[in-house]
Amino acid sequence: MNYRLYLFDFDYTLVNSEAAIVKCFHITLKKLGYEDVPDERIKKTIGLPILDAVKIIIPTEDDKEARHFLDNYRPEADRYMTPGTTFFPGAVETLRAIKATGAKIGIISNKTHRRIQEKFDVDHVPELIDLIIGSDDVKSHKPEPTGLLRAIEHFGVKKSDVLYTGDSWVDAETAQNAGVDFLAVTTGTTPAADFAKYPHIAILDSIADLKGCLKA
Repeated sequence: MNYRLYLFDFDYTLVNSEAAIVKCFHITLKKLGYEDVPDERIKKTIGLPILDAVKIIIPTEDDKEARHFLDNYRPEADRYMTPGTTFFPGAVETLRAIKATGAKIGIISNKTHRRIQEKFDVDHVPELIDLIIGSDDVKSHKPEPTGLLRAIEHFGVKKSDVLYTGDSWVDAETAQNAGVDFLAVTTGTTPAADFAKYPHIAILDSIADLKGCLKA
């Protein structure tokens, strides 16, 4: 692989925030008097815009109810999210290897910008990321391609020089909608077989496997 711009999803792609997200949902459900839900139901919403995830978990179609839940979820996330989020093995080393090729790195995620930046700051590796576009940086969220297209414009590269890596159908559709190459990793809840219907250059077991595919 010899791209000029490597863009990544965040949750379940570079990091495992599963335990923290599940914990924050359980606490908020209990706090507001909702019936609890199985962990697996929560895990399947990871990567979706948070308001969409809330509507699935509660469940509701009412924006006001979902936003009220989210207002109560955020203080729990402030307390537990970053401490409960860990980089997947080899993720940091892979990002370093990409930087060594001279390529740029960005994150396009449905998570908030602040939360993503905080993780890189806490782990003392902010220099590995050239651009973050979180859910609060755009009006339309993945699988809409707004974030990807903004990153491409920001760096002034051709779409053929861009690779987007993610763990879910949301990421696959985002890359497809933006017209860029897609690399799938199976560290999320989407099995490899589900990526077959989307254009992709490869399906890897983890982000660490990308390091061996890079061209110096």
